[in-house]
Amino acid sequence: MSTTSTPNASYSLTLRIKIHNKPGKLGQITTAIGQAGGDIEGIDIVSVGKDFLIRDITVNAASEHHDDEIVQAVRDIDDVEVVNVSDRTFLMHLGGKIEIASKMQLKTRSDLSMAYTPGVARVCEAIAKDPEKAFNLTIKKNMVAVVSDGTAVLGLGDIGPAAAMPVMEGKAQLFKEFGGVDAFPICLDTKDPHEIVQTIKNISAAFGGINLEDISAPRCFEIEERLKEELDIPVFHDDQHGTAVVVLAALINALKIVNKKMEDIKVVVNGVGAAGVACSKIVMAAGVKNIVGCDQTGALYEGRTEKMNWVKDWYARNTNPQKEKGNIHDVIKGADVFFGLSAPGVITRDDLKAMAKDPIVFAMANPVPEIMPEEAMDLVAVMATGRSDYPNQINNVLCFPGIFRGALNCRASQINEEMKLAAANAIAGIIGDDELHPDYIIPSVFDRRVGEAVAAEVEEAAYATHVARRERLEIEGTAV
Repeated sequence: MSTTSTPNASYSLTLRIKIHNKPGKLGQITTAIGQAGGDIEGIDIVSVGKDFLIRDITVNAASEHHDDEIVQAVRDIDDVEVVNVSDRTFLMHLGGKIEIASKMQLKTRSDLSMAYTPGVARVCEAIAKDPEKAFNLTIKKNMVAVVSDGTAVLGLGDIGPAAAMPVMEGKAQLFKEFGGVDAFPICLDTKDPHEIVQTIKNISAAFGGINLEDISAPRCFEIEERLKEELDIPVFHDDQHGTAVVVLAALINALKIVNKKMEDIKVVVNGVGAAGVACSKIVMAAGVKNIVGCDQTGALYEGRTEKMNWVKDWYARNTNPQKEKGNIHDVIKGADVFFGLSAPGVITRDDLKAMAKDPIVFAMANPVPEIMPEEAMDLVAVMATGRSDYPNQINNVLCFPGIFRGALNCRASQINEEMKLAAANAIAGIIGDDELHPDYIIPSVFDRRVGEAVAAEVEEAAYATHVARRERLEIEGTAV
């Protein structure tokens, strides 16, 4: 096997195989797949002939190249014919992953006259007289736009709006599944920040919130800031703030394990893009005083002039109180916490040895982190990655569905810092102190308590900070 990655469902194949009836053939096939490093998930009989069987064998692999190796290993077996190979991930995406569905059936003339003309005219007139009624009488009540220009998609970079659509569709699925929020993907064929802002403003009447996704830095900062100023609905750049909220939640619990306090720790951040800046800002808001950020040029410090922009200028002025200089290997010395939002293999075991006692390492580059857990485990107190095949996955799905659920529930005009901090504390609080473990500082993405807890705390913070526009009535001591 040529890859060192772990087989997983994202590279899952179904091989349709014609096997001639000879003793031991199925055993040969399963052995060949195992020797090639494949993980067999299921074996099913499709049909039986006079002297042959047709079976479907579902196999998890680690990469596209690994897929090819597994298929070839089966083809090399005598009296075995590979009839067809199906990539299960591509099959899932056929025709897209989401659809529009009607909430009611239209079976009679009466149904039609209320849902559409002439009855709908009265609803339109009501909204024209009082635009706030759109929140109750249209999809605006529960609809979020997932907007991208395709310039910073996952680890793929600038692949364009059409290629970004599968990710945005997936985001819409996650909104619905984990927050009960309807969402629609919108990919814009422009990289001009002004055009993006203006387009989103022009379509905003249909939406109760805007989720910005996979827009490259530093343009994403300008786009978000302008939209927050010019729209009266929540605008949330998930690559920044979703990551930051989940990172803070994980840090809250990790610090409990090592018995350290926010105000006493040194945090080193490698990668000062959208996520790196947002993670830095949120932990600063939570009490961290000593943060040092690094980019490819080295540490950011006040007065640095090489390869700077307005975002990095702000970062340099507001972090690195000791004005440390040098590369990541220099500034990581004595650090209590490492946040990696950059590239594979950036730090080494020697770097971990140079950190403070009981180091916390969040190596979040995807799919290959800044240091692999296998290399780091005996040197760190707590480790997290962005991957699902290791403990402590830093995954934004823990955050954004609940945040928007809470914001929509109270018709918040924005998602402010207090709401983000509330979300982080809600996520961290899912794990009780008696449950905390170095391999369990963050709840599972499938823990259904998370979305509800985040929504409730975000809504509470929105009312407390006066950005909620829905009237809050108290009935017998219960808010409704």
